Amino acid sequence: MPELPEVETTRAGIEPHVRGQRVRTVIVRQPQLRWPVSEALAEVLPGQTIRTVHRRAKYLLFEAETGHICLHLGMSGRLRIVPADTPVATHDHVDIVLDNDWTVRFNDARRFGSLFWLDGPPERFALLAHLGPEPLGEAFDGDWLYTRSRGRRAPVKTFIMDSATVVGVGNIYACEALHAARIHPRRPAGRIGRTRYHALASAIRQVLADAIVAGGTTLRDYIGVDGDTGYFQLHLAAYGKSGQPCPRGCGPIRREVIGQRSTFFCPVCQK
Repeated sequence: MPELPEVETTRAGIEPHVRGQRVRTVIVRQPQLRWPVSEALAEVLPGQTIRTVHRRAKYLLFEAETGHICLHLGMSGRLRIVPADTPVATHDHVDIVLDNDWTVRFNDARRFGSLFWLDGPPERFALLAHLGPEPLGEAFDGDWLYTRSRGRRAPVKTFIMDSATVVGVGNIYACEALHAARIHPRRPAGRIGRTRYHALASAIRQVLADAIVAGGTTLRDYIGVDGDTGYFQLHLAAYGKSGQPCPRGCGPIRREVIGQRSTFFCPVCQK
């Protein structure tokens, strides 16, 4: 599934092509995605100008004149900018055709993505209303993690992957941030001190920022808006490295299952 860095990479690739462009028409070939595509999308959006594209967690928000398109890539979704006359491929479910003869095309083989039309404030939308802070925003820091973790017995890895704690810290990036901060993923969240949470918050920021610069992490089907894959997987320190030496010169990286997710860590330097 595309994670925050992949979604941010997609946003940065799409936004310059659609900013200030008027929508000519919306073509919905397959309305049955994870949730039905909003019927209002094809009725209301044509004739409106797209002002910009924001990201909230793993959702893309296309800001138009009277509302927002809220798009989630799901498990295998892809957005591309293509000429309007580009032949339709299998799983090309939705086209947003612009007046400049270019099209924003949504392809989703597994149909776990979603497109909604929001005519109210996005922060009030049910899927966005209860999300935690952005990991690269000012509201997220070690103090936030420390305060929210008090009394929590869940493993710290589960805690930081909870979108009510902080958005966008998926399995890969949780493993990498915990390794960078030298924190064992099974340590109860409530038994970690403020200083170590400051180190973890910094590690989460750095890991995600590095992944965005590298274009994301490709392990299955993620492909960027320009057709390129992400390259952060070339710099992974722990994830997927079971049996290989820890980059710090410790023993081998270990794999365990925490919260039904494969978890990779160094049992020597992560305490």
